[in-house]
Amino acid sequence: MEKLGLNIIREKYLSFFESKGHLRMPSFSLVPKNDPSLLLINAGMAPLKPYFTGAEIPPRRRVTTCQKCIRTPDIDNVGKTARHGTFFEMLGNFSFGDYFKKEAIAWAWEFLTGVMEIPKDRLYVTVYKEDDEAYEIWRDQEHVPEERIIRMGKEDNFWEHGTGPCGPCSEIHFDRGEKYGCGKPTCGVGCDCDRYIEVWNLVFTQFDRQEDGSYEKLKSKNIDTGMGLERLACVMQGVDNLFEVDTVRKILDTVCEWSGKTYGADWATDVSIRVITDHIRSTVMMIGDGVVPSNEGRGYVLRRLLRGAARHGRKLGIRKCFLSELADVVVELSGGAYPEIKEKQDYIKKVIRIEEERFDMTLEQGITLLNAAMDEIRSNTAEGETPVLSGKTAFKLHDTYGFPLDLTKDILKENGMSVDEAGFKAEMANQRAMARDAIKDRESSWAAGEQLVVPKDCPSTTFDGYKALQEKASILYILRDDGTVMPAIEEGDKAVIITDRTVFYGEGGGQAGDRGIIRTDTGTFTVMNTTKSKDGIFRHIGECTEGSVEAGDNADLIVDRTLRLSTARNHSATHLLQKALRTVLGDHVHQAGSSVNGDRLRFDFNHLQAMTADELCRVEQLVNAAIYEDYDVVTREMNIDEAKKTGAMALFDEKYGDVVRVVSMGDYSVELCGGTHVRNTASIGLFKILHESAVAAGVRRIEAVTGQAARELFLEEEAQLTDTAEVLKASRSEAASKARQLTEQYKNAIKELDNAKMNAAKADSDKLVSDAPVVKGVKVVSGRFDALDGDGLRDLCEQLRSKAGDSVVLLASGKGDKVTIVAMCTQSAIAAGVNCGKLVKACAQLCQGGGGGRPDMAQAGGKDVSKIDEMLAKVPELV
Repeated sequence: MEKLGLNIIREKYLSFFESKGHLRMPSFSLVPKNDPSLLLINAGMAPLKPYFTGAEIPPRRRVTTCQKCIRTPDIDNVGKTARHGTFFEMLGNFSFGDYFKKEAIAWAWEFLTGVMEIPKDRLYVTVYKEDDEAYEIWRDQEHVPEERIIRMGKEDNFWEHGTGPCGPCSEIHFDRGEKYGCGKPTCGVGCDCDRYIEVWNLVFTQFDRQEDGSYEKLKSKNIDTGMGLERLACVMQGVDNLFEVDTVRKILDTVCEWSGKTYGADWATDVSIRVITDHIRSTVMMIGDGVVPSNEGRGYVLRRLLRGAARHGRKLGIRKCFLSELADVVVELSGGAYPEIKEKQDYIKKVIRIEEERFDMTLEQGITLLNAAMDEIRSNTAEGETPVLSGKTAFKLHDTYGFPLDLTKDILKENGMSVDEAGFKAEMANQRAMARDAIKDRESSWAAGEQLVVPKDCPSTTFDGYKALQEKASILYILRDDGTVMPAIEEGDKAVIITDRTVFYGEGGGQAGDRGIIRTDTGTFTVMNTTKSKDGIFRHIGECTEGSVEAGDNADLIVDRTLRLSTARNHSATHLLQKALRTVLGDHVHQAGSSVNGDRLRFDFNHLQAMTADELCRVEQLVNAAIYEDYDVVTREMNIDEAKKTGAMALFDEKYGDVVRVVSMGDYSVELCGGTHVRNTASIGLFKILHESAVAAGVRRIEAVTGQAARELFLEEEAQLTDTAEVLKASRSEAASKARQLTEQYKNAIKELDNAKMNAAKADSDKLVSDAPVVKGVKVVSGRFDALDGDGLRDLCEQLRSKAGDSVVLLASGKGDKVTIVAMCTQSAIAAGVNCGKLVKACAQLCQGGGGGRPDMAQAGGKDVSKIDEMLAKVPELV
């Protein structure tokens, strides 16, 4: 068989199954869509679950993919062996109620023995012990000798997960040769040695497991196969493990080149080389799919991978930040198969660089703290017991120095220690209880309306609201919130009205639902919100405000025109905003959420840093320039493939139907969008950013207003400027310079006052020094100066230490109802046993506070000002 590169094998596989009528689909994102059971996609079939369950209709009944996957359960073993890795690619061919065992087995055998040219005598197959059908197909159709077909039990060859679809499977194994075997007479498929390796698993989903454990036959049988690309590459290239596969080895060799190390010369060095090689692959793919480093969920996995790789780089002697450059190698090798990482290459490198730089800033300090803590617990641990790091120290490493708990655990494990995880979790829970809950911005998606039950026979609603704001329609149903059907409602009744057609936009895509009225001959219903179900049923939510309204009535539907136009201005401005952000910040910017109503717009987007004032100004200018260009806003319907060819922006990882709406604003902005818009950009009038803020790790938010709301904002700010100018007794044009002048005068006055306070304090310093008690040859100078802040105390402390000779000086202040304590001492005092860090800590505790520092200088704070004098009286005793 020919030695083939990994990229060539992938292409041969996908092309082969295309020739068998399969639709080649690109890899799904590593971020699961609507599957809370998964943190990251970890199998080829995982993103296809909705097709297998019938929740969604597949684009074709035969599909083939090469899916990016990440598995983290074995992350602790990555590097320690050459078998384990977090990232891998899974080849798969799938049938959704189309072909079954005969075809799946035939094509698997044809691909391995025909396309890959693997000798048949080196392949073995296993089948479920009761699956005679599969056994006979292998024997009679593919002519595999019976001694190479092994029946195995349920634990090996039957796939099921709780109740639901399940079935037997058949695995294909490759014989690597006697040199990999254990030498036992019983050695064969299923042996624990390395001779026989599973290459491909064919799952035949033909049963439905019931609650009582019984199995019923599925009406529609499916095929789900999975073959690890790296494992097949090992077979085709004749190498022992994934780190020897051509593309992975190229990354590994680059690490060796940059570190000056030789792979295979030293076990500990090899561990670090393999960790970096594996983790950079996962890192690039995760960031390419929108994951950013954080302290929770998949963001935490990414942070752990990144920082783990960075630490192992330092262990190899690579002192500079190098991982962003190593990402180039991954993109070069895998960008052809996964174009998204090539498109986002600059962004991926930026995320990696920022995270590595942040970690690098605190790594040495954190390691120093951890080493000191390990020395302490090692000396305090009885012989034969495992030293345990406190949860409090582990949390400090996490919170202050950016050490993920798993990184701390890794370092401790290398030193034969463990950590109090329960204590760490308690500290974490305490911090979360005190912190504000993270805001989850999902208020614009289906919301409460999705909970409203509608009759099963209710047809979807025809939406005419793109072209009209008023029309006649028939009332099909009147419902209570609980779904109860009512024949009629009267004034004061709250209800939901469903009509056969509507001009009211249903909340969705970030845009708020329309308001307005539904008027019949006998009454008026005021619509306060409109929602839309996944089945396309529009629900008008509101209250009967006049007369009565009956089901079956013909009605006039009238949308609140002013509100709709304001909402349309804000929605169109959101499209212009996204384009401007990409222009100013880069192409990594993608929409991460939005909310548009008549009052304002809110746009969430991927970006790692707070925007500067200059960037915000440029974005605002670009949006307003596009408004003044008077671009026509053109909406076209087309199939999704045509839309992609236009370069239309789409929501990241969003699923779209076959036909989509493409909204173009000249050549400036082209997006897929189902919302309502202005006819030309000039109708937006004016765009003004209110503020920019953080929403979550790597996600920023801009809030802005347009049209009349923007004009009113300018009028309000103009009035404030006028008022300020009057207070400053200046014209509006001179207000800023006058304010700067007064501010400078204020600063100078404060400085003069501080100097006066310092001089007054110095006047008392001679007496403090002369009256200071001496403890074991060390003069103990202490005093209270409420007029001084921390800087003032430090300056005075330093002067007193110089005056007093062999001494320790401790000063306190109660300025601003807060206790501030500063201590300094001479080297001779340190030699006598004085430690300022311990001293201020003990003093601060007497004032309900805490702190610490170096032996020669330390600072602390406290809450109880009333305890300062009592604390100062005890300083000689504490010394």
